[in-house]
Amino acid sequence: MRGLRKYLTPFAPDQSGAVSVLFELGGIVVICDAGGCTGNVCGFDEPRWFEQKSAIFSAGLRDMDAILGRDDRLVAKLADVVQKIDATFVAVIGTPVPAVIATDYLALKRMSEKKIKLPILTVDTDGMELYDKGEEKAFLELFKIFAIEKYQAEEDRIGILGMTPQDVSDLDAADKIRDLYQQKYGKQAVCYCMGDGLEEIREASSVSRNIVVSPAALMTAKYLEKTFGTPYEIHYPLVDELIPDVDYTGKEVLIVHQQVIANSIRKELLKKGAKRVQIASWFMMKKELLADGDVLLRDEDAYIELVQNGDFDIIFADGCMERMIPEFKGIFVDTRHFAVSGKLIGE
Repeated sequence: MRGLRKYLTPFAPDQSGAVSVLFELGGIVVICDAGGCTGNVCGFDEPRWFEQKSAIFSAGLRDMDAILGRDDRLVAKLADVVQKIDATFVAVIGTPVPAVIATDYLALKRMSEKKIKLPILTVDTDGMELYDKGEEKAFLELFKIFAIEKYQAEEDRIGILGMTPQDVSDLDAADKIRDLYQQKYGKQAVCYCMGDGLEEIREASSVSRNIVVSPAALMTAKYLEKTFGTPYEIHYPLVDELIPDVDYTGKEVLIVHQQVIANSIRKELLKKGAKRVQIASWFMMKKELLADGDVLLRDEDAYIELVQNGDFDIIFADGCMERMIPEFKGIFVDTRHFAVSGKLIGE
């Protein structure tokens, strides 16, 4: 049955991705819901919640607030909480409720700015898309609001765009990338939104180039190139640690992951002599990274049929997907993807 899930849990929605982008930046993040979406973010979708503090609130919308579109009540709550918490900005994140009542985010932003002397970000997520779509919107809004000043580009500074636990699945990934660039290249890697904060975003034009590590950040990389002339590359710097020491000569390989990490693995495997490497993903597939045969997975049956018909020797995918293909007799490489399994590397 198409769409039926017997193995995989529901993927994080777009509002969770937006919160993940803003989580470490010192702002007040308000999820415009009655409470349930906020509970999902803090209970399931944001692993840093259990180790770090972040000012995440629910708007606490009641039925009549939603029906009557009482935006003034939300603005009043925001004005009150700003007096109690030292914050650098306020972000309002959309959910199905404001989507159904057609909330005017621009008007909400203007109303809030009259009462609150802080930058106001609004992200029009609607809960109907997946996490990466919310990340894409939040990254772009964030850099448009704060990265406005042109600085002299510094050759030894490299920007890393797209760092969230949902995408890199490793809470230590940012530190590893910083160490890699410092020790191997003598350069400073700025990991936006994961370890490096709002000040680095304000100075985004000072990096000599950006490295895009998830497809959700590609639109922002293009914006920064157009605005400041900052070139970008698309690859995952830690790809080597995802590839086990196996003979890939003449092998046919399937990789199921977010598109940038999957493409980075593919390039390395082709160098190692793989005959064919096909990519599949449950999430966004950017045309710039597509190759013949790459496929967007719509449901579990699509993945199962792909493996059954693909004659693959090796599969790279999250470990939770191995039990979906009990008849596969090749090598299964557990390539953790938090957005799929809800588990992190190192757990």
